[in-house]
Amino acid sequence: MILNVQARSPSDELVAVYDAAGAVTGVAARGEVYARSLWHGSAGVLLRSGDGKRVYVHRRSPEKLVMAGLHDCWAGGVVGPGETPERTAARELAEELGVSRVPLQPLFALDWDEAAQVPGGPRCHLFAFEARWDGPVVHQPSEIVCGGWMGLGELRARLADPDWPFVPDGRLLIERWFAERGGQPAATA
Repeated sequence: MILNVQARSPSDELVAVYDAAGAVTGVAARGEVYARSLWHGSAGVLLRSGDGKRVYVHRRSPEKLVMAGLHDCWAGGVVGPGETPERTAARELAEELGVSRVPLQPLFALDWDEAAQVPGGPRCHLFAFEARWDGPVVHQPSEIVCGGWMGLGELRARLADPDWPFVPDGRLLIERWFAERGGQPAATA
């Protein structure tokens, strides 16, 4: 069962809480999850052009609860109570970029445990998916301020620039994505 509870603010939104091994153990408000560095899940979709040569890169709104104003190439968010990561990925792709009813290809899952290095850092199981799309992209204004298609080579070059403000979890995911393709941004990968 998926709970559809309208939150008063983003920090009140209910999210699924996980253990370190990746099993769902309960539910907590997003603000509590972040404040207490609780393990939670997040699903993201790498939106690629139909030919696979470009990805959609966007800039997060300055009003976002976390990682405000940074660039990202994953449409995604936290796993809600009763949701599967795939359901979360489809919901977030539709909410953030206006893309729905497209097949999602599961890619991989990673653990992101910043709290191991920085007290109070995030702890998240990251679930990565991919979709292909050549149709219109419609931003959710409260989440995204701008975006556009970027070639894979340009994305790699920008990621190499330490001054380019990019979300750390998205960087972890896209670096893994590039690494699994043998360092080559192949159009059919």
